[in-house]
Amino acid sequence: MNGSVPIGRIVGVPLRMHWSVPLLVVLFAYGLGRQTLPAWTPGRSNTVYTLASVVGALLLMGSLLLHETAHAATARRKKISVEDVTLWALGGMTRMGRPQTAAAAFAVAVSGPLTSLLIGGAALGAGIGLHSLLGWSVPAAVLVWLGWTNLFLGVFNLLPAAPLDGGRVLQAALWWRTGDQERAERAASRSGQVMGMLLAAVGWISFLRGVPGGLWLVVIGLFITVVAGAERQHAVLRSALRGMRVADAMSSPVTTGADWLSVRRFIDEVAVRSRHSAIPLLDLEGRPSGVVHLRRLAIPESQREAVRVREVATPMAQCAVAAPDDLLSEALEKLRPGVGLPILALDEGRLVGIVTAKDVTRLVQRQALGGGQDAGAG
Repeated sequence: MNGSVPIGRIVGVPLRMHWSVPLLVVLFAYGLGRQTLPAWTPGRSNTVYTLASVVGALLLMGSLLLHETAHAATARRKKISVEDVTLWALGGMTRMGRPQTAAAAFAVAVSGPLTSLLIGGAALGAGIGLHSLLGWSVPAAVLVWLGWTNLFLGVFNLLPAAPLDGGRVLQAALWWRTGDQERAERAASRSGQVMGMLLAAVGWISFLRGVPGGLWLVVIGLFITVVAGAERQHAVLRSALRGMRVADAMSSPVTTGADWLSVRRFIDEVAVRSRHSAIPLLDLEGRPSGVVHLRRLAIPESQREAVRVREVATPMAQCAVAAPDDLLSEALEKLRPGVGLPILALDEGRLVGIVTAKDVTRLVQRQALGGGQDAGAG
């Protein structure tokens, strides 16, 4: 996710934190210290409320981290690759590969909400016990607040709307029932779009009636609607590309350029005759060494003779690659944030073609018309 930084690892998976997390901690701490705790335990000093609210907000972030950790740990047990875990303003996000069975998808999806419900129950019980046995009202209030918040998050996440966990549970159930993973994904994402719009509408009506928190519900509803729409498009794309190979979409032959050329020579000799906005580079031995996007060539005229094109290119280690016989849907699934199209098609280390966004769109359109599977022509 853009705007996130690595802060460590958890269950063997990279852990990242978005810039919005400190803001979220401040907002939770402010609400807890200025409203909830003074109402539940009046008569304490501002210092007590401030310290207790900061501790409560940090405990809540810890519980959100445990929620995502449960997803990541369950996915790894089910042999599903996990890219990373990111904490951000709306909770957390675990990026992982696609599960291979409905049972695995269900287990991964339900693990997070169950963790939140368990944390909520434990915190609520500890808060009630702490107040009853020791009379520590402020710590008890923090734990009760933490408990109810986690219980709410656990139940809310079980709403049948992708990308919420409940949407993943619905998707797993439909997959098990129909045996069609893409159909289940489309249905779950459609449910997410409907639920997101309903939440946004309820939030807006609440805000108009004087409830400021309604705006937060509007934001969440719009987020769910947008993400669910994107997931539905991806599901439709995967369905259209079912059984298609990289070779079916790739443009070949493809214009390439030597990576030792100056930017000026590259523009004059290569870029002007290329059909694509991204051009593969070859080293002295004819091996692919990276990709240069035409926009990266827009450097000052005075520097174009001195700068080599490889200096403004994306190096091979950061490029997306696949074999011509690989499934196109799987190649697209492996694209990481920041490493998008084109995909370089390599056959035993030799560049045989590239797959661009236009190539994929053309293949989808051809499939919709019932066309053949001839290779891309640029």
